[in-house]
Amino acid sequence: MSSLERFQNVVLGGGEAGKYIAWELARLGQRVAVVEKGLIGGSCPNIACLPSKNVIHSAKVVELVRHAETFGLHIGPWTLDMAGVQQRKRELVDGLIAIHKARFAADGLEFILGEGRFVAPRTIEVRQTQGGIRHLEGERVFLDLGTRAAVPDIPGLADAAPLTHVEALDLDRLPAHLIVLGGGYVGLEMAQAFRRFGSRVTVIEQARQLIAREDPDVADSVRGIFADDGIDVVLNAAIEAVNGRSGVQVKVRLRTPAGEREIDGSDLLVAAGRTPNTRAIGLESAGVELDLRGYVKVNERLETTAPAVWAMGECAGSPQFTHVAFDDFRVVRDNLAGGSRTTRDRLIPYCMFIDPELGRVGFGEAEAKRRGIAIRVARLSMNSVLRARTTGETRGFMKALIDAHSDRILGFTMLGAGAGEVIAAVQSAMLAGLAYTGLRDAILSHPTMAEGLSVLLAGVPAMQEVSGKLHGERQ
Repeated sequence: MSSLERFQNVVLGGGEAGKYIAWELARLGQRVAVVEKGLIGGSCPNIACLPSKNVIHSAKVVELVRHAETFGLHIGPWTLDMAGVQQRKRELVDGLIAIHKARFAADGLEFILGEGRFVAPRTIEVRQTQGGIRHLEGERVFLDLGTRAAVPDIPGLADAAPLTHVEALDLDRLPAHLIVLGGGYVGLEMAQAFRRFGSRVTVIEQARQLIAREDPDVADSVRGIFADDGIDVVLNAAIEAVNGRSGVQVKVRLRTPAGEREIDGSDLLVAAGRTPNTRAIGLESAGVELDLRGYVKVNERLETTAPAVWAMGECAGSPQFTHVAFDDFRVVRDNLAGGSRTTRDRLIPYCMFIDPELGRVGFGEAEAKRRGIAIRVARLSMNSVLRARTTGETRGFMKALIDAHSDRILGFTMLGAGAGEVIAAVQSAMLAGLAYTGLRDAILSHPTMAEGLSVLLAGVPAMQEVSGKLHGERQ
């Protein structure tokens, strides 16, 4: 056994939360070791958020070129170069890796590429990528293990060697017919991008609607947009078996309410959820317990069941977004400094980067109904937003949920161009406790997408109207 190396802090996993806690503690003059399996900077800059949005933007450019005449442009024949799309993405990733390498070179911080597993409490054995074994002991240990794409236990699926988002983002060829298993964030973003590049695309979702946690009107509108884009969507479908091999020819056998059917394609993308990277790394040796789904058990301060061990990001069951992982870092950082920050009652925004974008913060109608919360609802078609008319991006709508008995904003959803930016304005108002009337009466720049908030909120029903309706329903 190699000699034991002692650090004040050992970080297992160099993703969003892990790298920031490492950088912060090193900045404070503490000795830190970061163990990362292979992705310098984590999944976001390498294989997830940023490269995917890079590829999605390339697909949007293709769509604009395809409809150039709409904008008064007459261009000659053009072709898609998927190798060029990949080159643009790789240049982005290479630049981001270089930035991370520079930050990991900080004084007092040792970055180790390799696979780590616990062999005792707060003690990690690292099999280094370049060879050799090291044993690290930390006064404190921070887990940022992440998740990976789940491959459901469906007959023939694993043998078909399906793509996950990782492999899909590395394709330098165009699938003839891409079958996407899953109608959530990853599946829909990739489906639309490849359709715009020129693939035939079919999305298969086992639930009765796409993006199951969104309101039915939102899901229906997204499905309509996909239909306009020429994407086939099959809902309420149970996958019985898969035959063939992705990249050559695949066949998916389904059971639907209308009966059995088969779908033939060239490539298969699995986007059916995530599974935590918590198994077979000796967590039981460290006294770190898992929940029934395999995520690390944590309290609202992100402390695990083992003393001086914290878990952050997706492995701790946090919502699977980079911005949430970053806030997990802030929770741990502030508590280490004697603060009392927690994960309780966080106002988390969601954004799916289809075109038009889908953004939400706070409650949706379905959730408010489940919780028995009385609300007033205002809706506005994006066709009524003047900036959307100028750009020709009029698909979608805005929706605001206002408390029935006060002017408090409870939720906001936008399916429209720039939704990811507009929801930040509403989120800021909600965090500040601003009544919807304050946002409604604000002077917003013209013409902008955010200006639509004034029109939307001008349509909020009066409290007495809602009270009367509720009273009538009780009768």
